[in-house]
Amino acid sequence: MTRSQQAPARPAALEEIDELTLTRARRGEAAATRAVFERYHGAVYRFVWRMLGPRAAVAVVEDLTQETFLRAFAALPRFAPDGPARLSTWILTIASRIALNELRRARRRGGDATVELDANELGGAARTDEGAERSALGARLARELARLSPDHRAVFLLREYHDLSYQEIATALELELGTVQSRLARARATLRSALEDLA
Repeated sequence: MTRSQQAPARPAALEEIDELTLTRARRGEAAATRAVFERYHGAVYRFVWRMLGPRAAVAVVEDLTQETFLRAFAALPRFAPDGPARLSTWILTIASRIALNELRRARRRGGDATVELDANELGGAARTDEGAERSALGARLARELARLSPDHRAVFLLREYHDLSYQEIATALELELGTVQSRLARARATLRSALEDLA
């Protein structure tokens, strides 16, 4: 992944890996596990980056992304392809728990899980006025997302950026469905209020 791909505004809908590749990956075949990694890496990286906030250190995001895939591949033989979760949802569940745990650890240490990320890390050097404006809007949204509590941020990101259903989010975060709905409503209202000057 190049630096200019690190945090685009919203990823396109993620196409699931085919059944044959998944079957081979569950058996531990190297080419298939590499295909799974390549298919889902971008979504996991973007999710972790957004969870940690606009000051996320590239190394921390990369470490947590790698940890997600290490855990996923260790548990992949137990993943049920005909079960209720899609593979992307299952992997994002792992990523969300890892990111939330990292944020909790950082809070207990009394520090911040992140350090300042150079603006050049997020895009190319040459930008049009429209590109610069879009970049500024993206940076503003990232700052406002970072102001949400990690629990509200996780629900918002899984729903709005990764298109998980309420039930999938409830399962991923081990929450009641009503809690997911109320956190999502509160996150949306907070962001709407914070960004109302842009409307």
